Amino acid sequence: MTHDFGLHFTQELGNRFSLPTDSWPASAEQVTPFFTIVVNALGTDAATRWFEGARTAHHKVAAAEKDRTHNFGFPMYLDVATEAHKELGLPVLVAFEATKAAYEVMRWARDADIEVYFDCALRACARSSTQPSSTSVAAAASR
Repeated sequence: MTHDFGLHFTQELGNRFSLPTDSWPASAEQVTPFFTIVVNALGTDAATRWFEGARTAHHKVAAAEKDRTHNFGFPMYLDVATEAHKELGLPVLVAFEATKAAYEVMRWARDADIEVYFDCALRACARSSTQPSSTSVAAAASR
């Protein structure tokens, strides 16, 4: 891992929900490891696109439920939005399963705001990608 997404995600949750963490939704603690798995599997740049796709998939589920139209489900919408089926490999499979699990946690938790979690994940990815990676710092130090 070349960044600390978990730290950045926690900082973004703190910006959103303020301190102390005791007042945060309980689901935040459960979602964090799943989102971290996505970033570790894909890297921050690809994870950013992935979380945007996951948010799009969530919007499709929410719209189908609101309109009472046919709902193909979050996994199908996630596959289409991220084009996971085109690049199926271990990192994509890991990200796909972790995102599905996080989404289920968010859907079942009464205190969860799915939009907030995806927004915090995207902001954390932006933070992580602007930080020098441990690999680049080590390479610069060896020069």
